[in-house]
Amino acid sequence: MPEPEGARVVLATRNRGKLAELREMIAAALPGADVERLVVDAATAGAPDVVEDGTTFESNALLKARSAAAATGLIAVADDSGLAVDVLGGAPGIFSARWAGRHGDDAANLRLLLDQLSDVPDAHRGARFVCAAALATPDGREHVETGELRGTLLREPVGEGGFGYDPVLRPEGSHRSVAQYSREEKNAVSHRGRAMRALLPHLVAALDPAVPVPD
Repeated sequence: MPEPEGARVVLATRNRGKLAELREMIAAALPGADVERLVVDAATAGAPDVVEDGTTFESNALLKARSAAAATGLIAVADDSGLAVDVLGGAPGIFSARWAGRHGDDAANLRLLLDQLSDVPDAHRGARFVCAAALATPDGREHVETGELRGTLLREPVGEGGFGYDPVLRPEGSHRSVAQYSREEKNAVSHRGRAMRALLPHLVAALDPAVPVPD
């Protein structure tokens, strides 16, 4: 598929919310940039789905970014994220989206996790959301940044917002679950927001050779 006119970045997702978020970040970093044309999603660019068979968030994010860059000839950005529970040794981890056996069944994933932790005292219910954000260019440059959001797992889902495990994680210092945050509040503190903001200078440098690459 020929690349969309004016596009220079493909976000390796079909999630429109993620696309809007990355466009907002680039617009703030590059005032005057036509981000609607500059950044497109995987479907628009013709980037294929990828089997996420890496063993870490970083490797899965890079798999998606490399594939999208190779398929489209565009600078590619991808992320992989999940929940790491302390007493489960970091599980569900990269299996977060299919913890109950079927990919993307949030209700089943939540219920299985809460059942597994039913006897764990509150003092030992620590967990963290983890995100790896990866950049890959057609000429082979790569960079990965990670972000985390630590908190405590509740015993029942609370809140109607967000998705995935948001209703059961209460961030440190907060009295609310992530599912009770507004979109703006979540983006400001989330694991994904932190990883993407850390990756942004490298993306801007890839877009504009005049911008020095961060150390």
